[in-house]
Amino acid sequence: MKKHTGDTLQRDRSTRDQSLGELQKKCGVEFRDTQLLLQAFTHASYRNEHRKSRLGDNERLEFLGDAVLELLISDYLYRQYPDLLEGQLTRMRASLVCEPSLVRFAKILEFERHVRLGRGEERSGGRMRPALLADVFEAFIGALYLDQGIEACWNFVQQHMLAHLDQATLGTDYKTLLQEWVQQHMQGEMVRYVTIEERGPAHAREFVVEILIRGEQFGMGTGRSKKEAEQQAAHVAYDHLVRSSGGVRENVSQTD
Repeated sequence: MKKHTGDTLQRDRSTRDQSLGELQKKCGVEFRDTQLLLQAFTHASYRNEHRKSRLGDNERLEFLGDAVLELLISDYLYRQYPDLLEGQLTRMRASLVCEPSLVRFAKILEFERHVRLGRGEERSGGRMRPALLADVFEAFIGALYLDQGIEACWNFVQQHMLAHLDQATLGTDYKTLLQEWVQQHMQGEMVRYVTIEERGPAHAREFVVEILIRGEQFGMGTGRSKKEAEQQAAHVAYDHLVRSSGGVRENVSQTD
């Protein structure tokens, strides 16, 4: 029995080490302390099922990574757009560090393949849950900061976030776009935003919002705040309406 248990543990370590190796290669980094990297991808549900393990979950790293990421993006926008006002820069930053954006960047790097989840969370589809992937992305930034400092984080952000940036939609206010489109093409029908679900713990709240026009759902979005969820839903609804009408997307300038 002991030999069997030992063989299983050895296989688990080998699989884990291979996963961490693939992850670092994909990200173009090499951690000095791989335990930090492992912790960044350890969900609280996994930690709860492995209480004897000394390794913590990624919630504290997520807290740190959120602050590091906001600083780096703020610095980039401040230098890149010297003529924009504070309100414009704030909206642009929000569009970069919002949940949908972080999920997009996490999926490009296939972060979902490496997350360690508890069995219940795995069965419920947690591996692809947007809020979870966004949290893992922030936790990775936090781990990289502790392991190698701010310069390594900046290099990562440049390569894996800014390089994939769609300048045309950076900072776009989709709620305004949608309202203007509806006024022009749907005789000024009312656009209703309805919060249909609030889920997750207090520190990682997630809101689900749907858009109703003439009583029909045209889009749904999720976010860490109602405003973020509404913007995501408006984005979905606007794209759907433009495509279905055979129209062309509008270009929107940043406004105060």
